[in-house]
Amino acid sequence: MKQNEPKKIAREHFEKAYKLQIAGNLPDAIEYYRLSIELHPTAEAHTFLGWAYSHQGQYEEAIEECLKAIKVDPDFGNPYNDIGAYLIEKGKYRESVPWLQKAIQAKRYDSYYYPHYNLGRVYEHEATWRKALTCYEEAIKVNPDYILAVKARNRLRALFN
Repeated sequence: MKQNEPKKIAREHFEKAYKLQIAGNLPDAIEYYRLSIELHPTAEAHTFLGWAYSHQGQYEEAIEECLKAIKVDPDFGNPYNDIGAYLIEKGKYRESVPWLQKAIQAKRYDSYYYPHYNLGRVYEHEATWRKALTCYEEAIKVNPDYILAVKARNRLRALFN
């Protein structure tokens, strides 16, 4: 087998897993993410495997995969945000904050609006309205089309007017 062959096959498995996950076939997606990781572990594959687990309500397994992703690439922002989001889903709002802040500081991340929005969710849960509003507005600055942040901002603005 050529030197780059495992990476190529791992990438193909990852892409197939992603398509299966989007189609709603979580068991097969999980299997292909695992195959990808066996051949060539990447932060993306671990993070997306965690995402698949989260869709099954398996938040502990999802968090474990995100921690593995961070070990592979500490600069990749997705797993930090995902851990924060999973902790929120488990009702552990305060525990999510450092993870979300790490996501915001991550060097490699395409979706900085997610951790801003998720921090807003934490502050809204804690009734820290102004902080929540600021977070939602930050999310909108990064992605003006992020409808969840727009709706959350508008809801909070209505409270103050």
